[in-house]
Amino acid sequence: QVKLVESGGGLVQPGGSLTLSCTASEFTLDRYAVGWFRQAPGKEREGISCIGTTKDMTHYNDSVKGRFTISRDNNKNTVSLQMEQVKPEHPAVYYCAAALGSAIYFYLCARSYDPDFWGQGAQVTVSS
Repeated sequence: QVKLVESGGGLVQPGGSLTLSCTASEFTLDRYAVGWFRQAPGKEREGISCIGTTKDMTHYNDSVKGRFTISRDNNKNTVSLQMEQVKPEHPAVYYCAAALGSAIYFYLCARSYDPDFWGQGAQVTVSS
């Protein structure tokens, strides 16, 4: 079955670190821009970081710039989001999404381009 699967969610302390992974099943991610999105309760889903088909094509929301790092490993068919200095306001469901194409990664994050696939989401809880 063609799908994206997020993993790595869970409980993290304020100021702590957590790494989320997005793995594709039954298709390869190397031709896809991939983004990470989060949705807090009662709020709209927002793009926080996206990556094009090459590692130098990255975009970060201002709220996570300098603390989160997106990367891709095409050998593992995975895109990861390393979260550092997690803030108390960061708890949410984190989703990954993939869109066929490269330079569209910015528009993917801006929610102005619909992805081809969404993952099911991974809960991140921030608590001491």
